[in-house]
Amino acid sequence: MAVVHSEKRVEKIFTDAVKKMGGMAVKFTSPGLDGVPDRIVLLPGRKIAFVELKAPGKKPRPLQEKRMRQLECLGFPVYVIDGVEQIGGVLDEICAT
Repeated sequence: MAVVHSEKRVEKIFTDAVKKMGGMAVKFTSPGLDGVPDRIVLLPGRKIAFVELKAPGKKPRPLQEKRMRQLECLGFPVYVIDGVEQIGGVLDEICAT
């Protein structure tokens, strides 16, 4: 049986994994621009991405989807993680870009 983690726990496991890679997962808040992703991920080698973290099975709200599309249109990679099993794959993908 799979363990279900809260969004806060997924975020903690994610930020710890980024730190182990020598990077930073900076909490992203933008006054006046609601719906931005939770974290800006900065990894060695000038790798950058935006990550929205959700509780398992939860999806981004419409405004969050809009903000993610805007960032993607500017050329930035954007990911949604709603489970700890996705973390390694997302970080591998960020490193490969």
